Amino acid sequence: MPAISTIIRQTSLCGAISVFAVNPLPAFAAECAQEKAVYVDMDNAYELRFEPMGSESSVSNRFKLAVRNTAVVAEGVVMRTDDQLRADGRIMFECPEGDVTGADLRACTVWQGMVYASDLKGHIRALPGEGESAADRLFLPALGPSIKKSSLWGKGKATVAPWDVLSLKGCNQ
Repeated sequence: MPAISTIIRQTSLCGAISVFAVNPLPAFAAECAQEKAVYVDMDNAYELRFEPMGSESSVSNRFKLAVRNTAVVAEGVVMRTDDQLRADGRIMFECPEGDVTGADLRACTVWQGMVYASDLKGHIRALPGEGESAADRLFLPALGPSIKKSSLWGKGKATVAPWDVLSLKGCNQ
């Protein structure tokens, strides 16, 4: 019996190696700047697309979070902490324009928390800034539960909660 399981494991490994030899994993992260990176969740229900900032501000990164198969798009920003070691993110949906109150902002905030970057080995670091190589993965703690409790959730909007980890899908040109 042990010989059979060894053969099965080796056959599976050879199959996997041949799949990656024919379809190598893309090396997007090294070739893509963070402000052009595009990420998707595990179920491909959400797409997070970074955009260049274009000006100096307290915001270090800007992105859009689209709910796939709907017209729903939320706005996101990332602000560095004073020590520049952490990236505090916020996703907002249908926020009012102009002079807004703290209550207005709280009402339209879908998610707020630290945005962590990871390489494919799972090493965690702060989200790269503009001009730096894109992270392989993003971790937005409690993103899914936050969306389910927000104005982004419901009929005609989001009906699937995303995973908290998003993987690099590609790079905007």
